[in-house]
Amino acid sequence: MNKRIVIGLTGPTGAGKSTAAAEFARLGARVVDCDRLGRELLGSPECVRLLCEAYGDGILGPDGNISRPRLAERAFSSPGASARLNEITHPLIRREMDARIARWLGEGAPAVVVDAALLFESGADASCTVTVAVSAPDEVRLRRIMARDGVTREQAQARMRAQKDAAFYTERAGYCLDGSGEAEGLREQTRALYRRLLEE
Repeated sequence: MNKRIVIGLTGPTGAGKSTAAAEFARLGARVVDCDRLGRELLGSPECVRLLCEAYGDGILGPDGNISRPRLAERAFSSPGASARLNEITHPLIRREMDARIARWLGEGAPAVVVDAALLFESGADASCTVTVAVSAPDEVRLRRIMARDGVTREQAQARMRAQKDAAFYTERAGYCLDGSGEAEGLREQTRALYRRLLEE
């Protein structure tokens, strides 16, 4: 019988979450990328309707689809405005995420990984049987964000400040992976954890 293993994977930007997610996928797990899922759902009629009700038709581009820059301009104009965006999008993401988990486990996937920066904040951890946080020191993350996104030190620091600190993730997760070293070291930790989860 296929055990129901759903791994919630989270961590702050630049810590190595994407590296761990890619390794889980290489090992045979199916991965729900919640960032990508959110972008896909922005094009759904239901999401377009709800966002237009909240922020007005000014968030639409000339093609009638959601303009991400226009939406961001309105959604991040104040803390309350961005909270409204999350109230609208998180339930839609959760619904599709749960549908994919059920489908993939039903098809016999050994495990499903939910890759979500906002795993705990969105409540998506409730759909997981185990949670894993990837962490790395701030200076390491800073260098990676600058290199990855081609941004200045100040811009990278602003992105880091927009998220919770490392302790928020590590205190809530059942397992922690150390992303401070080379990518291969993190992949090795991921392989060891995956074997352990499948055996338990």
